[in-house]
Amino acid sequence: MHKKILLALSLLLGLTAFSVPAEARTDFKRVAYFIQWGVYGRDYHVRDVDVTGAAAKLTHLNYAFGFVSADATCYSSDPWADWQRPVPAEQSVDGVADAPGQALNGNLNQLRKIKAKHPGLKTMISLGGWTGSAHFSDAVLTPESRTKLAASCIDLWLRGNLPGLEPGAGAGVFDGIDLDWEWPGSSGAEGNVIRPEDKRNFTLFVEELRDQLRQFSKKAELTAFLPAAAAKIDAGYEVRRVFKQLDFATIQGYDLHGTWEPQTGHQSNLLTDRRDPNPVKYSVDQTVRDYLARGAPARKIVVGVPAYGQGWTGVTGSRDGLYQPATGPAPGRWAPGTEDYKDLVAKPGKRHRDLRTGAMWLYDGNEFWSYDDPAIMLQKAAYIRLKGLGGSMLWSIDQDDAKASLTSALYTILR
Repeated sequence: MHKKILLALSLLLGLTAFSVPAEARTDFKRVAYFIQWGVYGRDYHVRDVDVTGAAAKLTHLNYAFGFVSADATCYSSDPWADWQRPVPAEQSVDGVADAPGQALNGNLNQLRKIKAKHPGLKTMISLGGWTGSAHFSDAVLTPESRTKLAASCIDLWLRGNLPGLEPGAGAGVFDGIDLDWEWPGSSGAEGNVIRPEDKRNFTLFVEELRDQLRQFSKKAELTAFLPAAAAKIDAGYEVRRVFKQLDFATIQGYDLHGTWEPQTGHQSNLLTDRRDPNPVKYSVDQTVRDYLARGAPARKIVVGVPAYGQGWTGVTGSRDGLYQPATGPAPGRWAPGTEDYKDLVAKPGKRHRDLRTGAMWLYDGNEFWSYDDPAIMLQKAAYIRLKGLGGSMLWSIDQDDAKASLTSALYTILR
């Protein structure tokens, strides 16, 4: 079946069918993020990555997030979730509860267990995120601070020297470091420190971190999460030089439009929409082209895909709701304007699909939801194969359904 999908997409892209040796690749990255805080209200645990079948279909699981302080130190934003919480048997990967006095508890011990069960799965500590990037600029400001930060992150997360535990208690949990600074040289969360020199300092930090990782272990990996907007790319990244140091980078393929805007739109469309009235026309394909044009190697570009939707309410005046004014974010289970894929599939309304754009949406006459389903994931995975890219990245694994439908769709093509 996936050969038919590849052929159809090659025609849409104006490519000669299978002009890229689509069947020869066996090294695609299939990455997903696991959120640290999911063990609370969401009741989603490392065990669930296994029982849904997702773990067997991933190459990398990124643990989100470790934080960075202004004094160039890596630290845990939640030690209780990370290594202190005793995990009961029913939440444990191997069905064995954490015992009193054992060396390591919490999510990190469960990551160690899931790696033992799936030896091909690598785990990465992801640093930063939307709420954890406030002081990245301070932490990489000088040669001394960059050296200190790299050493601190390796010591805490890779050597496993976790506060309150025996030295090395967390060793071997993580296989590398993922940098998720949002964003060098341009705005992210309110209050983030931003400097014009962030662009150069990010490069210098990546080089310093790579040097220290090589000294720690030649097998340690280094990756990064990078933005979609060309303006943010140019403000924050020396693309060619940074990619030389990275094993691969995951690029933002979602939040292309969202409820911070007064009208509806595609949040993760694969190809540029001819109907798009916006002055800047975003798409996954355009972002890929922007990185390639700036010197990124195709095989190091891993395309980010969403397991959630962006939703607006008060949308009227059109049969399909697309590019129409809205009164605000639609109600969501966890936050206004966003909803997990597993919850969106049960929402009433008419589903619309544009194969030429690689996008779908749900509209009920009032609420408009832009999200990806397994069919869109197949189309994106086919695109990744045809373009000779590095693979896919899902944010985030807890938002997939109990059958790991999105993860499975990507795996169908990218294996």
